[in-house]
Amino acid sequence: MLQIYGHPFSSYTWKALIPLYANGTPFEFRSVDPGEGADNGEFVAAAHPAGKFPVLVDGDTTVVEATAIVEYLAVHHPGPAPLIPPDPAQAATARMIDRVFDNYVMNTATRVVLAYIVGNGTPDPTEVEDAKAGLRRSYHWLEDWLGANTLPPHVSLVTCAAAPALFYADWIEPIPDDHPRLKALRAELLALPSVSRCVEEARPFRHYFPPGAPDRD
Repeated sequence: MLQIYGHPFSSYTWKALIPLYANGTPFEFRSVDPGEGADNGEFVAAAHPAGKFPVLVDGDTTVVEATAIVEYLAVHHPGPAPLIPPDPAQAATARMIDRVFDNYVMNTATRVVLAYIVGNGTPDPTEVEDAKAGLRRSYHWLEDWLGANTLPPHVSLVTCAAAPALFYADWIEPIPDDHPRLKALRAELLALPSVSRCVEEARPFRHYFPPGAPDRD
């Protein structure tokens, strides 16, 4: 059986879990939590070049990095969810938007989280504002892109990247009301069964969110 090493509150763990849930793929979840699973943490530290999760184990094969895990599942454990568009041009577009959500939404939002951690609850205001400005730029770009393009059907690689990215980024810098397409996409994603399952499984860990989780979602 497949094994996924990660944490229920981790955005990139969500990215690996969403395709598994969407396709009903059997797997074993191995939690890497500070309070438990020391052996799991040691495994991840050895398996990933930076000791990060998620990590997928499939027999003798170990796959690191969430995007690669989605790609691997599409090839080796396909199901009803069209994770990667079959048309090469559409697949290239999906991979492009996957990178946008990871690099310019999720990773930019993470800058604020890290600022709180490094500042022991008192973040550098310049770093926080710079990151929030980066999110606003990304929101604007995505709003325009969504107005001119069509996303692949759910659940795709884009779904797997966009759902956790927009979920957490909106906690840090709310998507403006004048970005209706992006706001609608976030709501659409959170209504998907594979995504809402991740939201519920992560709910007990909201106290981990350094800036303070809002009382919504």
